[in-house]
Amino acid sequence: MTSPSATSPAVTTAARASREWDALPRFVDSHFHPDLEGLRDDVPAVLERGRRAGVCAFVAVAAGLGSWENPVRLAREHGDVYATVGCHPHDVKDLDEAGFARIAELARLPEVVAVGETGLDYFYKLSPREQQVAWFERHLELALEVGKPAVVHARDSLDDLVEIAARFAARGVRGVVHCYTGDAATARKLMELGWLVSFTGILTFRNADELRATAKSLPIDRLMIETDAPYLAPVPHRGKGPNEPAYVVRVAETLATLFGLTVADVARITTTNARRFFGLDLDGSFEIAYRIRNSLYLNITNRCTIACVFCGKFKDFTVKGHDLRLRGGEPSVERILDAIGDPTGLDEVVFCGYGEPTLRLDVVKEVAARVHAMGKRVRLNTDGLGNLVHGRDIVPELVGVVDTMSVSLNAQDAPTYARVCPSKHGEAAYPKLLEFLRSVKAHRLDAQVSVVAPLDGVDVEACKRIADDLGLRFRVRPFDEIG
Repeated sequence: MTSPSATSPAVTTAARASREWDALPRFVDSHFHPDLEGLRDDVPAVLERGRRAGVCAFVAVAAGLGSWENPVRLAREHGDVYATVGCHPHDVKDLDEAGFARIAELARLPEVVAVGETGLDYFYKLSPREQQVAWFERHLELALEVGKPAVVHARDSLDDLVEIAARFAARGVRGVVHCYTGDAATARKLMELGWLVSFTGILTFRNADELRATAKSLPIDRLMIETDAPYLAPVPHRGKGPNEPAYVVRVAETLATLFGLTVADVARITTTNARRFFGLDLDGSFEIAYRIRNSLYLNITNRCTIACVFCGKFKDFTVKGHDLRLRGGEPSVERILDAIGDPTGLDEVVFCGYGEPTLRLDVVKEVAARVHAMGKRVRLNTDGLGNLVHGRDIVPELVGVVDTMSVSLNAQDAPTYARVCPSKHGEAAYPKLLEFLRSVKAHRLDAQVSVVAPLDGVDVEACKRIADDLGLRFRVRPFDEIG
């Protein structure tokens, strides 16, 4: 609570409709207060308007004394509503052991997905600082006890909050600082602890340039979106009545602009973040074809030739909200084509995923031919070790199959490559990579060379000179954008 201030013949219509990338965006309002004035007299209609706007889950937050039962009741009545229970720092001056015992009792219920709203507010100081700290720590102890995350309020208190969060994060407590208005450095400290931050309609305010810059500087896979309704209605709804969950779309639109993503991208990513953080029971499955911006990526294998030290799949198989862990084996050509469906309106189809596409070279060639028949360009993202794997120069086989290519270099010499991109081939892999690149140039394939940076011991300028000598375009991929 914040105070006011050309289709594949095999693809059916049903299959197309079921693909997440082809569907309407789905949002989670990760924080709203249904029991507060402005919403409580119209909750069914508020929820329905949210659903029509694309909200698939609502996290109903209890914060004030005596308000804990309402979100739980609402969660029992609506399958897409999830509850939290806690006491806002404004009110802890009046919280007693009996009240906290009731919070603890409710926190164990399956309808309750988090403890909170709790936290520290040194701006209004409606409760003494010592009491705020003590009850905040009690809430985090409860979160640890029940195995659920904490929803945290912070205003003019981030230094103390980070210190307390660090102690409890070391014991396994996860949290989200909702309605985040702090700086980027503090947000990154929280993220290093495994915590998240969540943004509200404040991002849309005319005077919020600094906050927008902060949001843009953070990894989107650690962000959630919320309304904090009935407070903080976003532009263009500001000043025209109470905020409500349907307006969370405006927050997503602002993040999409900041990150250069589509609203659907932001919806998918932040919904995945919320689903994981709260343990929400939302339907989801792995993806063979997944959309980012206006490109469709194909995830055809999870096998790799190398084990890059920066690869995100060693921690998590999710990329921009897409689950790329293939289950039930690698997809067939027909299944891949079914996942592609009708690519009308897309810029390109990209072989990428969380694996090396050229390990399935015949599949790449067949699917690419079918995609070309649909009138779409094909890009291949590769580690450039296909010649080594197949024991022959595969580049001639890619001529006319792919329109453009991105090849990962990632090192200026064989020893560095063997360390950064280790494999059973050791230092023998790097000469084969350079051989592949020379063949790409000889066959006049449109290609760029990429390097992830910063990486310890990798000389980006030396890598650029290699690309320049080969006459290929060069791109640096920021480390914190990988995965």
